Amino acid sequence: MEIKTNKLCLIGVKHSGKSTVGLSLASLCGKRFVDLDQVLALQTGRSARELYKLSPLLFQEAEGAALDYALSLPCCLGLVIATGGGIIDNPYASVKLRCDGLFLICLDICARSAWLRISEGGLPPFLQTENPQETHRVMHERRAALYRDAADIVVDVDNKSPNAITDEIIMLIADRAGTPAP
Repeated sequence: MEIKTNKLCLIGVKHSGKSTVGLSLASLCGKRFVDLDQVLALQTGRSARELYKLSPLLFQEAEGAALDYALSLPCCLGLVIATGGGIIDNPYASVKLRCDGLFLICLDICARSAWLRISEGGLPPFLQTENPQETHRVMHERRAALYRDAADIVVDVDNKSPNAITDEIIMLIADRAGTPAP
């Protein structure tokens, strides 16, 4: 299926499904998929968590470099980018997201659902506080509002499969472009 928008970018809080949905969306639409966390790891030799543990500033610089790399890729087939959950708090990267002709798709998930996903895989360094769940809730709500405000479209992902989310994204983009969905 063809989508007229050449560069799609999935944004949203940690564990909203950006990587999984991004891969599905890219595959269905015949676009190239780029996961910024994977690019960051390839460029630095460290995972996002490892880099953040070393230095939040160093992590943000690497995240910005990963975004620059993704945006520099030839996109004759189109591009789907999955960002990290905190990119909205990265001053350089969040400005870059709004300036490069990207179509921003916010995957919106409630704080409880995101917490359940996060707590299954071990807490990231920034949630290792006296009350991790409350730290997460406050951060989640603040970031989720910023992502919704920045997005061209917002998709509620709670209790939906990646395929259902992908189908909804395609329909919303088609509706916005005034073309029928397949």
